[in-house]
Amino acid sequence: MKKQQLDHILRAAGTITGQKQFVIVGSQALHGKYPDLADTIVMSAEVDLFAPRQPDATELLSEIGVDSPFHATYGFYADPVDEATAVLPKGWKGRLVNLPAGDTGGVRGLCLEPHGLAISKYAARRDKDKAFTRQLARRGLVDRETLLALVEQTPISAEIKERIRGYIESDFASVPAR
Repeated sequence: MKKQQLDHILRAAGTITGQKQFVIVGSQALHGKYPDLADTIVMSAEVDLFAPRQPDATELLSEIGVDSPFHATYGFYADPVDEATAVLPKGWKGRLVNLPAGDTGGVRGLCLEPHGLAISKYAARRDKDKAFTRQLARRGLVDRETLLALVEQTPISAEIKERIRGYIESDFASVPAR
């Protein structure tokens, strides 16, 4: 998904809900820090987002969700989620990144910072998440030490923290020294 498509989703989300701010928690959150990153790492057709000031309004986004006329017309869609969807390190809200200006109709996108996003993907650990975190490491979009520090701030069991530390080490093992 390109930044312009993300802008389109935000415009539509604002029109449908009347909200002027959304938090983006899925892979499209990378556009917050890397708006020109237009390749396979952000190829997903959905934008996982929620309205932080009025969570009930998020449900209205199914109007532009999967299998909607919006999705059929444009090939991408909103995936309405809630704040508890992703496992995130403590303090994640303070690390949100503003989506750079674009054609959003005045709707503001707040994106997970890439390290917090990576932690959520390590916690979910689906096949697509494994490929995603590997690419984050290989492309230098996240830092190993920062990830390891954030794991310690994540409200998960010691066993899961240990597992995630192993995933991080594995992802960075094949990264050439810079």
